[in-house]
Amino acid sequence: MSLWLTKTRTIGGYNLIKKIICNNIRLNPYQPTASSSSPFHSLLDNSSNGNSVNFVSRYLNLCRSSYTAALGDRNYSSLRAGEQILSSSEEEEDDDHGEYSFEENQVMDFPGGKIGYTSNLNFLPGSPEKRVQCYRVLDENGFTISSNISKLVSKELALKMYSGMVTLNTMDKFFYEAQRQGRLSFYLTSFGEEAINLASAAALSFDDIVLAQYREPGILLWRGFTMQDFANQCLGNNAGHGKGRQMPIHYGSKNLNFITISSPLTTQLPQAVGMAYSLKMDKKDSCVVAFFGDGSASEGDFHAALNFAAVMDAPVVFFCRNNGWAISTPVTEQFRSDGIVVKGQAYGIPSIRVDGNDALAVYNAVRSAREKAISEQRPILIEAMTYRVSHHSTSDDSTKYRPIDEIEHWKTTHSPITRLRKWVERKGWWSDKEESMLHVEAKKQVKQAIDEAEKEEMPPLRDMFTDVYEELPSNLKEQETVLRETIQRHPKDFPNNIY
Repeated sequence: MSLWLTKTRTIGGYNLIKKIICNNIRLNPYQPTASSSSPFHSLLDNSSNGNSVNFVSRYLNLCRSSYTAALGDRNYSSLRAGEQILSSSEEEEDDDHGEYSFEENQVMDFPGGKIGYTSNLNFLPGSPEKRVQCYRVLDENGFTISSNISKLVSKELALKMYSGMVTLNTMDKFFYEAQRQGRLSFYLTSFGEEAINLASAAALSFDDIVLAQYREPGILLWRGFTMQDFANQCLGNNAGHGKGRQMPIHYGSKNLNFITISSPLTTQLPQAVGMAYSLKMDKKDSCVVAFFGDGSASEGDFHAALNFAAVMDAPVVFFCRNNGWAISTPVTEQFRSDGIVVKGQAYGIPSIRVDGNDALAVYNAVRSAREKAISEQRPILIEAMTYRVSHHSTSDDSTKYRPIDEIEHWKTTHSPITRLRKWVERKGWWSDKEESMLHVEAKKQVKQAIDEAEKEEMPPLRDMFTDVYEELPSNLKEQETVLRETIQRHPKDFPNNIY
């Protein structure tokens, strides 16, 4: 009867229910006696006069009260079902066929995958209240949060990372001052980001291809790029690998699998995906690692590269240095999302946020990301949270757009070098004497490299047209001729050996 009551709303259905009820009354213990009539008969009589709208509801209420009186306070499932039927029957509907029973397990067989349906109108939140947590191993005082992870780093590896961080910091100090003295035309430091440089380099294989932005010279330092190589490139002398064709700090080394840096932001990311896909086709046991800053994530190439890598399952590790500032633009003016890490998830890329000032955390994150990228043949995104302690470059004065107190706070409280030093000292692997010797040696190397680079001759202007084409195109031949004739016409304005 429940089925009929819920599904049948037509006049014909009503008459059928009425007939069933009449048959049931004859068997009901509450049939009328000689002195009184049954309430059921009274209900039927009223409905016969055209008052059929509330017939079903009134009947169910009558059944409920009658059965309750006869059976006491005992509640049976049939009575609870009757209450549900009653509630359903009283609702207004737009058709004569009853309510549609929505199935939550129904799915849309979309070409991109099955999508479940829901009757709830819910929008995904634009800014999640709960932000993605930041993975780390060492706290600001160098104490280990997870001893198991710290055991992965041996004494030899830890001291090599630490020495590299100190050397990089020393190189930045001397080269920056050299630019201020007019000995270099331009420079850009990595102050505050030394852990990202050396720890990530330590976690990679030398077969892995690196495409950097411009704040990752420590990777080259780790792989064997000498201090003299850095100085020669920055001065643009004849001994430098670029022979002055590139601006300072645009390092590169084919032998060290470090692609030469270029000025346009984010162009290296799509290139990295293409290189990674070539490794995939050749079944190489290596990956590509592309470094970029938070400002680069605002470029279109970033999104194109992530989607490209995800679709092609390219073994590439995207490493974002979120240092809070894109030159003078803070991250609060760049995006409303929870940083960069959530963007990877949106493209279907496994992603992690790591403390960029924690060398052990960076090392373990990059090591795990590399293994995952190669074994699963897919891209990985790392967002390293750090802070750009230095000015953007020697062409910038960051005190014009950010508080000095903020800079000093990150420089002293969150120094990656100080944090790692406290840890190695606590392990008994480092002493004050070794610290002093390291600084003396690093300063000596840098000063000597700059002095030697200044003694080297500058490359002749004709080298601007070499090392690219095997046979010089006609347009470049014409330009070379014009340049040579111009120098000959103005000998007083050009040195004798310039060409």
